[in-house]
Amino acid sequence: MTERMAALADAAIHVVATKGMRGLTHRAVDGQAGVPLGSTSAYFRTRKALVEGVVRRLADLDNAEVEELDTTAPLDPDLLAEGIAHVLDQWMTTGRERTLARYACLLEATHHPELRGILAHGERPRVRAQTMLAAAGAEDPERQGRELVAFVDGLLFDRLVGSGALGAPTPGTPESRAELVQAVRAALRGVLGPRS
Repeated sequence: MTERMAALADAAIHVVATKGMRGLTHRAVDGQAGVPLGSTSAYFRTRKALVEGVVRRLADLDNAEVEELDTTAPLDPDLLAEGIAHVLDQWMTTGRERTLARYACLLEATHHPELRGILAHGERPRVRAQTMLAAAGAEDPERQGRELVAFVDGLLFDRLVGSGALGAPTPGTPESRAELVQAVRAALRGVLGPRS
């Protein structure tokens, strides 16, 4: 993705996060990006192309943060839980708009079969979880990796927009990070068993 396309995709992410998928138009992105009318459509010809551009940008940004987690080293559940909790905390604070836009895109894909391919960007975290769990000696790293990612996704959703958002500590605070670490640590124990 070129620098200009990334800037337009970032503006589109803001539009989706603040106005929902119905608010995502080429004109709205032009306005958010502060570029002349028609600029966005020159890079993303159709709405589908614009949505796909948003998803590619979300995946690139999310994957860059997830890549910081070392999943090839011998598993230390406490350190790994802290690393995952750190990424989740970022996605609830500085990356909140990205997270909201990601959920909106995923929901859009469930109603529009032509967009189902955008769901594939979620495969990378599952593969990384499977690699990590295989290195830890998990009995079924493929299944357990899917379970761990599903738990982390559910935890993020619950803290961001679900009922957990009402009773959880404010994201970005030490209390919130400690609670996230505790939840992720419990999930790791659950998929790996008592030895973790």
